[in-house]
Amino acid sequence: MFDQRGELPLLPFENPIGFVPASKGGFILNQSDRQVASLFDVFRDTVSHQVISNTGFKSPCLTKGESYRISPLWSNGPQLHGGTPIGFVPASKGGVYIELSPAKEVLTMDWGMKNRFARIVKSEDGRAVMLAVDHGYFLGPTGGLEEPRKTIEPLLPYADSVMLTRGVLRTSVDPNSSVPVVLRVSGGTSILQDLSNEDITVSIEDVLRLNVSAMALSIFVGSEHERETLVSLSKLVDEGERYGIPVLAVTAVGKDMARDARYLSLACRIAAELGAHIVKTYYCEEFGKVVESCPVPVIVAGGKKIPELDALRLAANAIQGGAVGVDMGRNIFQSDSPVGMIRAVRAIVHEKASVEQAARIYESTKGPKARRAAG
Repeated sequence: MFDQRGELPLLPFENPIGFVPASKGGFILNQSDRQVASLFDVFRDTVSHQVISNTGFKSPCLTKGESYRISPLWSNGPQLHGGTPIGFVPASKGGVYIELSPAKEVLTMDWGMKNRFARIVKSEDGRAVMLAVDHGYFLGPTGGLEEPRKTIEPLLPYADSVMLTRGVLRTSVDPNSSVPVVLRVSGGTSILQDLSNEDITVSIEDVLRLNVSAMALSIFVGSEHERETLVSLSKLVDEGERYGIPVLAVTAVGKDMARDARYLSLACRIAAELGAHIVKTYYCEEFGKVVESCPVPVIVAGGKKIPELDALRLAANAIQGGAVGVDMGRNIFQSDSPVGMIRAVRAIVHEKASVEQAARIYESTKGPKARRAAG
């Protein structure tokens, strides 16, 4: 990294051995790091290595642990391998040329990716309560979401994040809210047509303008439009990696598909293989197999409205089965006590409450009229 004039490198570490200009990321290689036993031995192989240390300053830069490619300095010049040349280590210090691998050229937002993910899955306990209110993108004004602002506002204080469309975000959520946003970026069909015929409907520029913490897209494994949705996921992951925004893949299940461990394991694994950072799927028998075969965190969908006690059991079973959390919508905002339900779900996810304890939280918040109707 250079000073404000861009002339002299700032060397905050001991034994600096080389640097990359600020225009290319601005980091310094430091011999004192324990990863470097022999510079020549480590650097002479034309393989991906790791950044040894960064400048420690606030400008975007590659960070310790990120990949870069190096090449020996030959008498006829550096031997490059298709990457972008960004810096070098002098011959007196080992003599290598540093280039970013083509597949790794955009790594400057790695900290941002981790930070955004930590907003959704809380670092304190590795759990997440996501409020899903994106149903209107294919269902229109579904029950409980006829007036989105009135539904969302009292629930936000109890949600770790909210999943919704950009239209509802802009019109129905106070921009002063600190609740992280998981933005629905796929759509294009309604309940009247084949839902699997989706595409990406939001530009990455608008995603950035809205300062979201993650992007959500549905995949339809086994459907007529399976390929299109999986290709869309791959493209979205590319954009997410470029700008440091996690991607949530939603394993949508058609009415003719079984929600069993075999199918859900297939869908979740494919989503993870294509680069999704977190997967939303359904709870099923042998759910543990789904989680075990998916190398990224799994969050469980609430699905259609079911009795409150059953929804709480669903949340508890999901957590016990290895899910990091739940993404519930209709089982919260269509409840006779939406605030009571999200508080009860939160108690299960974050406070390890039993179903019975959570049910008491739900019951305690119901109005007299709702309690009489339930009784």
